Amino acid sequence: MARAYRVAGVFSNGSHGGGRRGGFVAAAVVAAVVLLGGCGAAGPDTGSDGTKSTGSAVGADGKNAGSAGASTPAATPSSATPSAETLPLAGKVVALDPGHNPTNYQHTKEINRLVDIGTNRKECDTTGTETNSGYPEASYTLDVSRRVRAILAARGAKVVLTQDGDRPYGPCVDERARIGNDAHADVALSIHADGAPAGAHGFHVIAPESLHSGGADTRKIAAPSLRLATTLRTHFKAATGEPFANYLGGGKGLMVRGDLGGLNLSTVPKVFIECGNMRNKQDAKSLTSAAWRQRAAQGIADGLTAFLEGSPAGPAEGKR
Repeated sequence: MARAYRVAGVFSNGSHGGGRRGGFVAAAVVAAVVLLGGCGAAGPDTGSDGTKSTGSAVGADGKNAGSAGASTPAATPSSATPSAETLPLAGKVVALDPGHNPTNYQHTKEINRLVDIGTNRKECDTTGTETNSGYPEASYTLDVSRRVRAILAARGAKVVLTQDGDRPYGPCVDERARIGNDAHADVALSIHADGAPAGAHGFHVIAPESLHSGGADTRKIAAPSLRLATTLRTHFKAATGEPFANYLGGGKGLMVRGDLGGLNLSTVPKVFIECGNMRNKQDAKSLTSAAWRQRAAQGIADGLTAFLEGSPAGPAEGKR
C-alpha cells in the first residue's frame, strides 16, 4: 500500500498544467483503488495480520497436513528398527564359558595344579579332547561360544566370556564360575564336546546337584538350573537334529552331577552342554562343520533366550 500512495503523490505533485494534471490524478486514483482493492484479503503470500504465510503444510505421506502455518509433526523412529530397550534380552547378562583353552597343552604344570571346587579339590583345567583327525575340543568350544555371543548380543544381551582366546591357559574351573558370579549373570553356560568311546553318540546337558558342602552351595540354583537344562536340551535338538546321548543319562540327554567345579561354585543358574562325542565318526563330522556349528549356536542361543523369557522348559527329567 505504501507504494500505491507514493505513485499517486508523484503524479499529482510532479505534474504541471491543469488538464494533464487532472488526467494524471485520475489515473493515479484508479491505480490506487486497484492496488488498495487487492489488500482487502490476504494474498497468497501474506496473512491477514501482515505476516508471511508458509502455505498449506504437507505431511510426510505427501498429504495436506492442515491450514497455512500448521507445523509438521516430527518424524518418529520406524517400528521396524527396535531400540535397545525393546530388544528381547535387553538388560540381561549371559556368561558363556568356552571349555578348556586352545593352548592349555603348552601349560601342563599350571593346569594340573589343584583348586578347591567346594566338595573337594580338582585339577585347575584340562586340555580337553579332540577328534580322530586332530580337531581340538577347545577350538570347537571357542568357535561356538563366539557364534552364540553374536546372536545373543543382537537380541540385546550383555555377553561375558570366561576366555576369548586371549589367555595362555585356563582359566581354572573355580575362576570360570567366579567370572559368571561377579558379572551377576542371569544365566551361565559352559560349552563342551565329549571324548567318550567311539561307539558313543549324541549330546547331553548337565545340571548341578543340589548340595551344600564346603564352599559349594547350589541349593538356590539347582531348580532353575534344571529348568535351564531341559529348555536348552529341547532347543539344541531342534536346531541341530543331534540325538540325545546313547551312552549315559538313560538316553534322555540329561545328567545331574555334583563333581564339577564350574557348577558347584556357581551362584547363578548354570549348566554344561556336551554337544556331541568327538571320538564318534558321525558326531565328529558335525562338530567339524562350520554350518553345523552355526546351527548349534542357534540352538544354544534360542534355549538361553527361552529360559530368560520364562518359556516352559519341558519335562524336568534327569539322572545322576
